[in-house]
Amino acid sequence: MATTKINLLDDPPDFSIVLGGPLFQLLRRAHLEGDHLELLRRRLVFFVGITWLPLFLLATIGPFAGSAGRLAFLRDIEVHARFLVALPAFIAAELIVHARMLPVARRFVERRIILLEDLPRFYRAVESAFRLRNSIPLEIGLFVVVYTFGLWFWNDRFGIKAATWYAMPGGRWHLTAAGVWYVFISIPILQFILLRWYVRFFIWYRFLWQVSRIPLDLIPTHPDRSGGLGFLGVLSYTFGPILFGQVRCSLV
Repeated sequence: MATTKINLLDDPPDFSIVLGGPLFQLLRRAHLEGDHLELLRRRLVFFVGITWLPLFLLATIGPFAGSAGRLAFLRDIEVHARFLVALPAFIAAELIVHARMLPVARRFVERRIILLEDLPRFYRAVESAFRLRNSIPLEIGLFVVVYTFGLWFWNDRFGIKAATWYAMPGGRWHLTAAGVWYVFISIPILQFILLRWYVRFFIWYRFLWQVSRIPLDLIPTHPDRSGGLGFLGVLSYTFGPILFGQVRCSLV
């Protein structure tokens, strides 16, 4: 989504840290995402279908599956928590955060927290957030990190001492068919989605820092007891699903 130049005479723009970027555009073209993050159920089915389902098929009923591997996979709660709980939480959180953040810029202007003479600085902060959100090099960089440091981290952390559903003893890279998909497809997708959320947090906090450098016309007697900025505190609760998902995939 290209960043449009904001005109001071226009209404304040909708603000979103999730509505943009190469992956967003790719999912739109694949009819897995609407212009405003619709089609959530399709995305959930798609991501579970390419991360968890192949592992289930290869480890339990595939030609390379064995009775020991089948039982080991079904008992691997860590894998199920990652791809059936954490990953869907990350995907669903996009719609929640997007819906709650839309009126942020509008509230700054409508409540006159930003004075008229400071509107250009405020809109520059909004445009800067949008440029970073839509950055192609940034998401390519995340992809590179996942397939370099991500694989190195997995190789360094996990030693295989007994046969399991994804690897055999004798080395970390003695992978089964399910293990190849797990290491090179499923885990990188989860890591990419998680790192993408970290970048969004950075965009949000950077935007707030830039706004904090603008002289704000706060209202000491405002009913929210925060000078009119109470709506920012409410937004912190929208990040709950990401924290929940992070806990579930903390061992990735």
